[in-house]
Amino acid sequence: MAWNEPGGGDQGDKDPWGNRDKDGPPDLDEAFRKLQANLSQMFGGGNRSNPSGGGSKPFNMNMIWLGLLVIAVIYGVMGVYTVDQQERGVVLRFGKKLDEIVLPGLHWNAPLIDRVLIENVTRVRSRPHDSEMLTEDENIVKVKMTVQYVIDDIMAYKLNVREPDKSLHQATESALRHVVGSTEMHEVLTEGRAEVAIAVKDRIQTYMTNYGTGISVTEVNIDETAPPDAVRAAFDDVIKAREDEVRLRNEADAYANQIVPEARGEAQRYTEEAEGYKQRVISQSRGEAERFNKLYAEYRLAPEVMRTRMYLDTVESVLSSSTKIMIDVEGGNNILYLPLDKILEQNRAGNVTTGRAAENDTGPNYGNQIDTRDRRERR
Repeated sequence: MAWNEPGGGDQGDKDPWGNRDKDGPPDLDEAFRKLQANLSQMFGGGNRSNPSGGGSKPFNMNMIWLGLLVIAVIYGVMGVYTVDQQERGVVLRFGKKLDEIVLPGLHWNAPLIDRVLIENVTRVRSRPHDSEMLTEDENIVKVKMTVQYVIDDIMAYKLNVREPDKSLHQATESALRHVVGSTEMHEVLTEGRAEVAIAVKDRIQTYMTNYGTGISVTEVNIDETAPPDAVRAAFDDVIKAREDEVRLRNEADAYANQIVPEARGEAQRYTEEAEGYKQRVISQSRGEAERFNKLYAEYRLAPEVMRTRMYLDTVESVLSSSTKIMIDVEGGNNILYLPLDKILEQNRAGNVTTGRAAENDTGPNYGNQIDTRDRRERR
């Protein structure tokens, strides 16, 4: 039953703000007054109590100044920050940018008034990209690439574009499709990958500069270029055939580089031999002509003597290699002289040569086989 319910009897005894038993909870006003008195004594304010004992004590001014000092210290500490050597910062005051860039070191800015945006400007960042697109000859190709970039202008990176990394992704997609779409498939898959990477890098950097993102593209790496999975086997065969073509072409070039110098050297040798033969024949002809002129001069002086000398020289040159000797006898028949010793020596030399040839043809036991056959016939 409530304390103020009608018919509840003595309401004064049930009043919660009335008289309390001594065993009840302490009075909150009394506890607050004691705490205030203790704090006043601690900070030198003394115990200034109201003579009548009623009402609350006024706050001490020293407490107020102390609270303000604590708040100021906390506020000052909250505004201290450090910028590393690889970082730069941009300060926004009431949401508006300041013209200066925060350099490395210890700095202070007013909290709740200034906002500091700090970013690493020396770290090289990588962003992978993977997409499928059409080439100039209307083939589909898969391209996996990595874009490496750094922050070139911290103020433009933080303030000009809301999401610069997303803008970089969209610019990469656009640049890659433009470059690959104007290139044939075999160039993208083979030797044209380097040119594609350079063209994509230049186009991305142009987009980033036009957008004012503050991003500087340092490198674009084409990690993989491949045809779609459905036709990968056929394209692998095409690439293998091209590699075989290059290999055979290199082998042919190597063979040509080996044969052509040899042929040129052989031709040079033949040319030099022909030139030497030419000079030798010319020299011999000139010598014979000179000798003939000298003989003719002597012949004009003594024709009979020169005629006899020439005859004897001719006979000597003809008979010097002959085994027969003719002796001219005056007033009789000529005598034929046969040098039997020379003829026997020539026959022996011919028999030795014939025997060696027979051994080479029939083997070393050919003579023994003939002797055995003769003995059988005799029996």
